[in-house]
Amino acid sequence: MEGLFQPMHLLVILVIVLLIFGPKKLGELGKGLGEGIKNFKSSMNDGNATKTTPPATTAPPPVVPAPPTPTTPITAPEEKK
Repeated sequence: MEGLFQPMHLLVILVIVLLIFGPKKLGELGKGLGEGIKNFKSSMNDGNATKTTPPATTAPPPVVPAPPTPTTPITAPEEKK
């Protein structure tokens, strides 16, 4: 046995696939597979591009001061006797 994928084996597999799916469906499957591979490659390239570029430096957010504390003392209500 020289190898699993000999030319005759591939030809038989191709004929069986063509009989099962038909030429129209086989074209649609090939187109869908090609688009999937293309999208996968482009997303992999986009991921690599974002990793290689340094992150943009931004200024820290401005510090917001705390609200002022009340200046009048808070007193407890007087008790009635």
